[in-house]
Amino acid sequence: MKAVVQRVKSASLTVDGKLISETGAGLVVYLGVGRGDTEKECETTARKICNMRIFEDGAGKMNFSVKDTGGEVLLVSQFTLYGDARKGNRPNFTEAELPDRAEKLYLSVRDMIASEGVSVKTGVFGADMKINQINDGPVTILLEFSASNA
Repeated sequence: MKAVVQRVKSASLTVDGKLISETGAGLVVYLGVGRGDTEKECETTARKICNMRIFEDGAGKMNFSVKDTGGEVLLVSQFTLYGDARKGNRPNFTEAELPDRAEKLYLSVRDMIASEGVSVKTGVFGADMKINQINDGPVTILLEFSASNA
């Protein structure tokens, strides 16, 4: 499982010109599900998203998590995180999980984030989404968990 975690002041997501989700300060998380990912990777990823200390305290040190700050998470499915462009100019996506299973695990991560007490909103799985976000910092963290390191 791969995630790009970005600290934001706000974010919004539309599909076909219709507003689907909107958040205030918190995180936008682009989540890719890889072949062979399990509930264990979901748990590890969700826990890390909720508890990662990337928000500043009064002294300007990154000491607070999204859970500590009461921030929100916009969770966006992103199979292209598994694009492999090492050969040629067109990425292949053979390491991305098949859509039916990927959607189930994506929704599982959503539910696990919510169970941590963090407000979580989503996009539309498999849709052509337009995302506007105001990055804060910017702070961008890459997470990757597989069966061998989750």
